[in-house]
Amino acid sequence: MKTVTHTFQRTSITSQLARTLIDAAEAKATEIGFAISTVIVDDSGVLKAYSRMDGAALVAEGAARKKALTAVGFGMPTGEPWHNFIKDDPILSGGAAQLDNFILLGGGFPIMVGGAMIGAIGVSGGHYHQDEACARAALAILESTAAS
Repeated sequence: MKTVTHTFQRTSITSQLARTLIDAAEAKATEIGFAISTVIVDDSGVLKAYSRMDGAALVAEGAARKKALTAVGFGMPTGEPWHNFIKDDPILSGGAAQLDNFILLGGGFPIMVGGAMIGAIGVSGGHYHQDEACARAALAILESTAAS
């Protein structure tokens, strides 16, 4: 007879790390010269932290949320990786556009620690290349702490 497991453990992002990532993303946005909204979700896509800088576009919140949810839901960055994945497949391209909380714009990344996805970040407020730069600046925090 097969043994049935009733529970499993998972690794998820802490509130402290979520706030640290937001601070780093906002510092990069300030350096570049624009205001962003940043959304951090946990490994299940549940909101962990959110910040809207003064002056960030009102639509940036929704876009940042969708970027984070897309990244955590599929375990891959939004933007070019997704575009390249679906660009030559009209059925997948049309179907993806129908998904709730899905967006192709760059600025969403899974948050990985020790090979495990612990959440995702979504940044919106500028051109998607600027949003990606802010998200990458946030994720660089993980690289610098891993090297320490």
